Formats: sequence, structure tokens, C-alpha cells
Amino acid sequence: MIELKTPAEIQRMHVTGRFVAEVLSEVGRLADVGVNLLDLEHHVRGMIKRRGAESCYWDYAPSFGRGPFRNVICLSVNDAVLHGLPHDYTLRDGDVLSADLAVSIDGWVADSARTVVVGTAAEEDLRIIRATEEALEAAIEVARPGNRLGDISAAIWAVAHDHGYPVNTEFGGHGIGRTMHEGPHVSNKGRAGRGLTLRPGLTLALEPWFARTTDRIVYDPDGWTIRSADGSRTAHSEHTVAITEDAPLVLTRRESENPATRADSAGRLSAKDA
Repeated sequence: MIELKTPAEIQRMHVTGRFVAEVLSEVGRLADVGVNLLDLEHHVRGMIKRRGAESCYWDYAPSFGRGPFRNVICLSVNDAVLHGLPHDYTLRDGDVLSADLAVSIDGWVADSARTVVVGTAAEEDLRIIRATEEALEAAIEVARPGNRLGDISAAIWAVAHDHGYPVNTEFGGHGIGRTMHEGPHVSNKGRAGRGLTLRPGLTLALEPWFARTTDRIVYDPDGWTIRSADGSRTAHSEHTVAITEDAPLVLTRRESENPATRADSAGRLSAKDA
């Protein structure tokens, strides 16, 4: 079922979105060589508790998972890209870290993801991160009344195609609002002019994710962590977006957007927000 939100309800989602943005900025700031994924998980748990928010991941138990998810953030490293189960792993120089977070505040949900490089960044890692961010911005740009859902999918696919990245269609974006996953599904590949007509009040989590050289995925033994089937590195970018009468409203925009793709004068990627 697709529920259109009122302007007041979108503003309540925006409150949640600003908190999600704050947490992901903090994760990017803390991600560094020598930091354990479990330390990041517990830091985020503290932030959620202090805010009085509720994790949408804790006890999440969809058909594809193995048992309930007992963490509050997805942390995926290198060839892992989605549903990364935080575990005892210490970040190393050059690791690619994707962080995905969804929380609810006063009954309204926002969902966002970002990818950063820890320490020294390889150009090919920066390139795939930039591609997901460009695809996300292209998708947001066409999320306007009167356009079709396929316009969003086609915009994402066009950026992936231009960069030479294959696109997996098993997992993509989704409606969002009172729960983390609502209708409709938003594929990361599609045909313009097809599908649902976009209307004001529709709220979507748009999330392009690419692997460098494959569109196939495999699961870790934990039953959650999804990796590229050939071990190639990955990236994931996501925002919660509201379609309004005017321009699209990004509810999870970080104050310092795209820090993952800014290199400092030494040619290293800064994982810290300005």
C-alpha cells in the first residue's frame, strides 16, 4: 500500500532525517584506521538512545535474513555492500566502509547510507563512490510530480552505465514513512516513462549501490551481509526524499554533503566531515 504524506507528516519525517544525517556524519568522522566495527555500532546505539529514537534494524527479520538483526546500523566493508552485520573487525588503511541507518522518531522513519574510505584512498574506490552519489543526485532531480517511477530507475542506471558499472536489481529503493519499507519498490535499473506516476506526498528511500565488476551477489554465512559475487569493491549511497509540489525535498541531507569524495592536499580521502 502506498501512503501519501501530508506536509506536516513530511516535516516530522524531516526531524528524523536530520538525526539520521547527524549519526552518519558522526560515523564518517569516527571511521579511521584501527577502529573496530563493534565500537562504531555501540557508539551509534548510544546516540539513538540519547535521542529517544528507535532503531528500525533491531529485531528486523525479513525473509532473506537469518534470524532477527540484532544491531542498529549496517556496516559493510570493501566487497560487502548491503546489510553488513557489525562484527569484530578492525578497519585498515584503504578499507571502503558503507554505513546504512534507519531510525524512527515519534513514529516516523528516515533511512540513509553513505560510503567512505578509511585512510589512504585508491582512485578506483573514489570513482565508484562518486558514481553512486552522482546516481543518487540524478534520481533525486527527477523525483518530481508528473514524472514516473521508471524515470528514477532510468536516471540511476544511466549514471552506472556511463561509469561502466553493472546494476543489480534484486535490492533497490523503497517507499518509507511510518515503517522502514513501504511501497513502491524502486529498482536501480528501469525504463523512463514507465511505472507509477509520482505525486506530492510520496516519500521514497532512493539507494543506488554498485559493485565494480559484477551485478551478482552472495551472502556471508551470517545470513545478512551481502557481497559482490566476484569480490570486487562496492559503494552505496542513499537518501530519504519527499516529492513535493515544488523541488524534491531531501530529508536526510548532511550538512557537509559528499565528504567521502573530497581528497585533501596529500591525496588522501578525508572520512571526516568539515
